[in-house]
Amino acid sequence: MIAAPPVNIASALPALARERPHALAIVEPHGDFRAGRVPYRHLTFRELDAESDRLARGLEKIGIGRGVRAALMVPPRLEFYALTFALFKVGAVVVLIDPGMGVKNLGTCLGEAEPAAFIGVPKAHLARVLLRWAKGSVRARVTVGRRFLWGGYTLEQVRALGGDGPPMLAGTAADETAAILFTSGSTGVAKGVVYTHRIFTAQVEMLRALYDIRPGEVDLPTFPLFGLFGPALGMTGILPEMDATRPALVDPLKILGAVKHFGVTNLFGSPALIRRVGAYGAEKGVKLPTLRRVISAGAPVPASAIARFVEMLPPGTQVHTPYGATESLPVASIGSEEILGETAALTPEGAGTCVGRPVEGMVVKIVRISDEPIPTWDDGLESAPGEIGEIVVRGPVVTRSYHGRPEATALAKIADPRDGGFYHRMGDVGYLDAKGRVWFCGRKSQRVVTPQGTLFTIPCEGVFNAHPAVRRTALVGVTRGGAIEPVLCVEREAGRPETDEAVRQELLALGAKWPHTKAIRHVLFHPSFPVDVRHNAKIFREKLAPWAAARLG
Repeated sequence: MIAAPPVNIASALPALARERPHALAIVEPHGDFRAGRVPYRHLTFRELDAESDRLARGLEKIGIGRGVRAALMVPPRLEFYALTFALFKVGAVVVLIDPGMGVKNLGTCLGEAEPAAFIGVPKAHLARVLLRWAKGSVRARVTVGRRFLWGGYTLEQVRALGGDGPPMLAGTAADETAAILFTSGSTGVAKGVVYTHRIFTAQVEMLRALYDIRPGEVDLPTFPLFGLFGPALGMTGILPEMDATRPALVDPLKILGAVKHFGVTNLFGSPALIRRVGAYGAEKGVKLPTLRRVISAGAPVPASAIARFVEMLPPGTQVHTPYGATESLPVASIGSEEILGETAALTPEGAGTCVGRPVEGMVVKIVRISDEPIPTWDDGLESAPGEIGEIVVRGPVVTRSYHGRPEATALAKIADPRDGGFYHRMGDVGYLDAKGRVWFCGRKSQRVVTPQGTLFTIPCEGVFNAHPAVRRTALVGVTRGGAIEPVLCVEREAGRPETDEAVRQELLALGAKWPHTKAIRHVLFHPSFPVDVRHNAKIFREKLAPWAAARLG
């Protein structure tokens, strides 16, 4: 029997080092773009390949080798990318957790991941020691920066240990674990999603084909994980000057300055970043002629934010909004031409948010809503055409399990006995229209089940979000008199003259026009919705519900 050839996501890097040795792989700018000259550090593809080889040899010498779980807590700078590729090259398992989720949640995630190695900046190591993160599992420690009393090695020492030597690339199997990526925890406890080298490789190829990404392009990835795809796709990655955990507070001048200064062709940004940068750009009349595409994901992107951003783009350039999750990305995608030309007009009528057609190779089905495990697939699970149900998917980028959480895995996966495959339950509700497009209607766990029927967040909120004095709304359920009542929480658009009471009456009148919103009788105004740390766009409705209950009494 012929053994399957090895698959390693880092294999693209040495190939690019041979093909485009002097092209810039990663650029880390510093300074004021308005000054004209911007100092920056950089690595060419040859340098990134050599540096990751050197670090890989050093890591292996200190016991961080194939199969070793290594927590990486380093800001998205040159060292982050060199270390990530080095860990892939030795066949280690990279553990990535959003630092903005809070120290308690970080500790929980690290406890579940049980990393044998911890690679981080001094601040991360200090927190690890004081808060006893992964105390029983960490054996190898690497400090990126100045090391204090916690021992281990510095990055410089690892580099020196690596020295000169042969190229590094572990012969990992396609289904060997490459990384554990934790979900944002926006609708529950963050879970570690197991990524294999096959899944990473499939994602790279799927994104390349979906968006026609070509070697030599220039990428501005404002989400660190997406920055890893750039070098694998042959793009030059420009590291943005921003707090990656606070995209909603990004300085638009630094994003727009980087696009103009480096001739960026590909921009990835969360909906919060797209909204902020687009509003500034539209106000100032900014144009971005080098951009070939803009990609935004993480939560539904308001059509108004898309429209403003499109004003800065050259003709034919679109804002694409792929649909997916940490467990499966991409699933579907749609461009701004179709959104602004057709689907956005249906959202205020309660249709939900169209997230496009399934990506080639992906299968999307809608099943009847259930909160229980579904062990085995059966065609009888499917909902009637056009009916809102739970979205389930299968395909080459769908992950198989959560690390150390068999119950969560059983709840999220449906085995298909016909071919040994499986479906992933997205945890979202929606439907397929007559054109085969997927319409997103919210999180399954956030639906509001009342005695009169079930209300879904996105179709209801879409009606009220059309009001000019409203920035965004959130539907929650509050128990009163033994029954669930729907409550609309509202975040106002800044600078509007209307009083809260006037807006409340207008929203109630607006809701009364539609059968799916007429039961909403309570409107509460909130100063600033709690949102996720990853994209600053997913609304924590679970936190708003008790706030609303306290307000109603």
